[in-house]
Amino acid sequence: MSVFRTSNPLLTANAFGGSDDGRYGNFAVREARPGTMTLQGAVNATAILLGLTVAAGILSWVYLQKLPALMFPAFIGGSILALVLTLVASFKPKLSPYLGPVIAVAEGLFAGAASIFWTRYAAGSESEIVGSLGTGLVLQAALLTVGVAGGLLLAYKTRLIRATENFKLGIMAATTGLCFFSLIAFALSMFGIRIPYIWDNGPIGLIFSGAIVVLAALNLVLDFDFIEKGAERGLPKHMEWFAGIGLLVTLVWLYVSLLRLLAQLQRRD
Repeated sequence: MSVFRTSNPLLTANAFGGSDDGRYGNFAVREARPGTMTLQGAVNATAILLGLTVAAGILSWVYLQKLPALMFPAFIGGSILALVLTLVASFKPKLSPYLGPVIAVAEGLFAGAASIFWTRYAAGSESEIVGSLGTGLVLQAALLTVGVAGGLLLAYKTRLIRATENFKLGIMAATTGLCFFSLIAFALSMFGIRIPYIWDNGPIGLIFSGAIVVLAALNLVLDFDFIEKGAERGLPKHMEWFAGIGLLVTLVWLYVSLLRLLAQLQRRD
C-alpha cells in the first residue's frame, strides 16, 4: 500500500513479541513442530493473499474503467479498509487468517484504482485514456516489482544484504518519517495547500519518487528477516498469515510506487 506503514508495523519485533533473552514473547526459541510457524507456511499464506490481491486488482482495473465515478471511492475506500484491518491484525494477530483475505481484496481494489489513476496521469491530466499505454505501464510496474522482490530475496538469502540493527533502525526511521510526511501532505491538500516540487515531474519530484521506491524495496529486506526469525523461533501457526499480510502490504506499496515513478517519466502534457 502504499505508505500506510511504518517499516511495516506488522513485522516488527514488538509485533512478534520480541525480547533480548532468546524468547519471542511467551514463545521460547525451539525447533519447528506441528502448530508452529514455518517458512513454507508463510510462503503459502503470502501466495494465497497475493493471488487474491491480483484477482481483485484485475477486476477493479476492468470495471472501474467502465465506472470512472467509482475510481476515487475505490482508491480511498480500499486503502482505508486495508489500513484499518492491518492495524487490527497488528493488535490481534490471531485474527490474521480471517482478516488476511479481506485485506488482500482491499489492497487489490486500491491497487487497481491506483493503476487507472497513474496511467491516466501519464497520458495527460485531462485524458481518459488507458489503452495500450496504461496496460504497458501496469505490466512494467508489475514485472519490476517481481524482479526487485526476487533480487532482494536472493541478496538476502546469500547474505549480500544483511538486516543489521543499524540497517533496521535506519529503514524504520526513514519509513516512519515518510509516513508522517505523507499524512501531513494529505491533510494540507484537504485545505488546498500543495507542497511544491516533490509532487511535480521535475528533477526533485523524480528523485523523491525514486527514493520512495528504494525505501519500499529495502523494507522487503526487513520483512524477509522478520519472517525468517519468526519461523526460527517457532511462533504460532497464525503468524504465517500475519507475516503474509505484512509482506503483501510492502509489495503493493512497492508496486504503486514504481507505477507512480513510471507515470511521471511517461507523462504527456
